[in-house]
Amino acid sequence: MGNSGLKQHYETAKKTGTLKLSQHKLDEFPQNLRALAPLLRTLDLSENKFTVLPNEIGDFTLLKQLTVSHNRLIGLPDALGALVKLESLNCTTNQIASMPSSLTKLNHLKQVNLSDNRISDFPLVFCGLRHLDVLDLSRNRLTTVPDAAASLHVTELNLNQNQIATISEKLADCPRMKTLRLEENCLQLSSVPVRILKDSKISILALEGNLFEMKQFANLDGYDVYMERYTAVKKKLY
Repeated sequence: MGNSGLKQHYETAKKTGTLKLSQHKLDEFPQNLRALAPLLRTLDLSENKFTVLPNEIGDFTLLKQLTVSHNRLIGLPDALGALVKLESLNCTTNQIASMPSSLTKLNHLKQVNLSDNRISDFPLVFCGLRHLDVLDLSRNRLTTVPDAAASLHVTELNLNQNQIATISEKLADCPRMKTLRLEENCLQLSSVPVRILKDSKISILALEGNLFEMKQFANLDGYDVYMERYTAVKKKLY
């Protein structure tokens, strides 16, 4: 689609601060997009053909929501660290293997979705971000959850459909974590840390589809303590 076809989108964006350019077969920023950098709070570039985001993304300093899902991105630029107002980052379904260290500056992030990428090392750049509520790393290539992940402040961590065989017991020290999703991984029953059952705030621990039967899970030391938290949360919901 040529720039003429995008003109109406731009006019609307000038009034609303929101620009949706999904499904336009874009592989680079349209020229006119740069002029909107001082105005945009929401930018949706999903379902295009981007392999990289240009460094100009760092000029969009008012952005609160950035969606680049369903592209062909192999990474994210350091310039993303300039988006200090960003609250939501959606990069699902790309080919991203690692995160730039500059993301540690994004102190307002609340939600990050990196599902369905090629991440093999746990992205510790999100540790220490105190407002981050949800981190979705499902459908990647993770094999371990390291000690350093204990400094995550998320309330929910989604690690479904990875290749995780080991989890640090220090994950029990996460100050706000309530939900930990580990379905369809490579965990043995002995790999489930007892401390997470006994000493954490986690009240939803999803473990279906690992290398043990769920009925065996009920035999673990600390299971009863975990179930007390689980039941207390369920009662609040109903």
